[in-house]
Amino acid sequence: MFKAVLLEKLESGFQASLKDVDEAGLPEGDVLVQVEHSTLNYKDGLAITNKSPVVRVWPMVAGVDGAGTVLESSHPAWKPGDRFVHNGWGVGETRWGCLAERARLMGDWLVPLPAAFSTLQAMAIGTAGYTAMLCVLALERHGVKAGDGEVLVTGATGGVGSVAVALLGQLGHRVTAATGKPGEADYLRALGAAGVIDRAELSAPGKPLQKERWAAVIDAVGSHTLVNALAQMRYGGVVAACGLAQGFDLPATVMPFILRSVTLAGVDSVMAPIAARREAWARLAVDLDSSKLAAITQVVPLSQAIAKAGDLMQGKVRGRIVVKI
Repeated sequence: MFKAVLLEKLESGFQASLKDVDEAGLPEGDVLVQVEHSTLNYKDGLAITNKSPVVRVWPMVAGVDGAGTVLESSHPAWKPGDRFVHNGWGVGETRWGCLAERARLMGDWLVPLPAAFSTLQAMAIGTAGYTAMLCVLALERHGVKAGDGEVLVTGATGGVGSVAVALLGQLGHRVTAATGKPGEADYLRALGAAGVIDRAELSAPGKPLQKERWAAVIDAVGSHTLVNALAQMRYGGVVAACGLAQGFDLPATVMPFILRSVTLAGVDSVMAPIAARREAWARLAVDLDSSKLAAITQVVPLSQAIAKAGDLMQGKVRGRIVVKI
């Protein structure tokens, strides 16, 4: 038996609870792991609070991310004692996840824990930070360089946004952070933002083309925020879009694309190939100032994960929540 955050659909309705779970219920897989730290991503918050149909199979152990130690392995690349990081792959949605003392995963999904990070630090990064790195890589593939101009980060006090601000600032970009929390301006500047704007400047419907401002954007918000960011892009600018905190709609026109040669690059972290994951984690180990992780992270025990998921969905959380298993 092991402890896990279990999501169930009962006759009385949805229930999220911390329970003792039988190891026999673990899904098939070639690697059995001990999870030392997990985290709460936006998708975890949706699943645990039942705000969106994230979970496809019931009952479900929550937890998109995990980091810890391999206990048993029939996979040639992994042996007992190896340290790993896991992100995505439908875990916590279609198969049991990592907000639990144990998990059975596929060896092909795991990335070796970089020597630069502890399991706590890896989960302070988590899917949110790894997604932020994928966004930075997308900007770089499209030719964005430090010194090209202002880079906007939306949803800046969230998990993706906080790490994106830290990464871009460390890489020498002039970062403008958009947030609905004006009291967090000092926090964002400490991470690396040169400027902070109110998200209200972007969140309402706007003109198809607006004054050119941004050389690049990392957007975790979607909807009108993404549309206005596109409308404010400088000629040849690039937007990396990875989230939908405001909404999944895109009420836009083709004007920025055909008149300003703007590129909209979609970024997915859940099913990203293993080569992209390894590149992202290798770059995080080099380009992320680990001293800033402490500023964006709060650590809670597994017993508080459900309550913290509620706080996350109510906008009461900044940065990252690490769950100590």
